[in-house]
Amino acid sequence: MLLLNIDHVPGREIDALGLVKGTIVQSKNFGKDFMAGMKTLVGGEIKGYTDMLVEARQIATKRMVDEAEAMGADAIVNVRFGSSSVMQGAAEVVAYGTAVKFR
Repeated sequence: MLLLNIDHVPGREIDALGLVKGTIVQSKNFGKDFMAGMKTLVGGEIKGYTDMLVEARQIATKRMVDEAEAMGADAIVNVRFGSSSVMQGAAEVVAYGTAVKFR
């Protein structure tokens, strides 16, 4: 599946099939969350949270692609990601875009 964050596929004519999205709410385990809290005292990257968000984006992207494939799409354009905190130590990640079919 071709994923683009522009509104067209260069060199191809496309027909829009509709909005597709994938979402996940991911949380850290308590032990890692405690260690992340300690890291905030000294500064620097909180690798556990970085890894959690990378994994969440991958899952959200796969769910979006699965939805587009079910529609018969060849590509997804205008791909965007969003995230928000839903509670302490848990984040929602959403991937969305427009499923398109090549002419």
